[in-house]
Amino acid sequence: MPRYRVTLAYDGTDFQGWQLQSPQQGTRTVQGELEAALGRLVGGRRVVVAGAGRTDAGVHAEGQVASFDLPQELPTERLVRALNGLLPGDVRALEAGAVPPDFHARRDAWGKLYRYQLDTGPVQLPTRRRTAGHVRSALDLSLVEAASRLLLGRRDFAALASSGGSAVTTVRTVRRLEVRRDESGLVFEVEADGFLRKMVRSMVGGLVAVGRGAVGLEGLRSALEAGDRRAWPAPAEARGLFLVRVDYPPEALG
Repeated sequence: MPRYRVTLAYDGTDFQGWQLQSPQQGTRTVQGELEAALGRLVGGRRVVVAGAGRTDAGVHAEGQVASFDLPQELPTERLVRALNGLLPGDVRALEAGAVPPDFHARRDAWGKLYRYQLDTGPVQLPTRRRTAGHVRSALDLSLVEAASRLLLGRRDFAALASSGGSAVTTVRTVRRLEVRRDESGLVFEVEADGFLRKMVRSMVGGLVAVGRGAVGLEGLRSALEAGDRRAWPAPAEARGLFLVRVDYPPEALG
């Protein structure tokens, strides 16, 4: 059967994350909505979908990638139009492409880019409440930037991993971690070869704790080097996190 990939955007507010859950739980997931739409597209057959990132409840995406097989070939433009006619309004297919039969959205990914939006100040605009985290205190940007440098490079990120993940190893390579101010607060962008469960939110939580003065740089460094999750600050809220892009080597896409 021909295999396809599709790039998706979604507002994660009303989803219990990406990953399909048992029907008995009655939970709404992005994978569940996509599989249901594809099933209707092919006349009721089950279409199993693999996603590049298992985003948690409340996390958004601008560039999630999914792969799946269809029982017949479809022009990719028609596939995108058909999916957008079947998907709910908080999920959109942006583009699609045919891929080799062994392509897998998660296993073939070379890297991912996440963005976290954090509003600072006493009051958050209600128009931002679905798409940005919020802390009431101002943050020391110089301390946040200094702490961010601790997280660059290839290292063991066990201190940032939440329970429930399926990763074989907690070693990852963070290629870029940038922090910048915007009109509402701070924006964090991080690129890596892969991420552990809640790793980006844990990164932001640690950087915010340093920026508020709740944790010192050496305390954060010690927790990281010891792999001590209990000593690492709590993760930032899910609502500020976006999966922006998934990267693949050209040979994987065919």
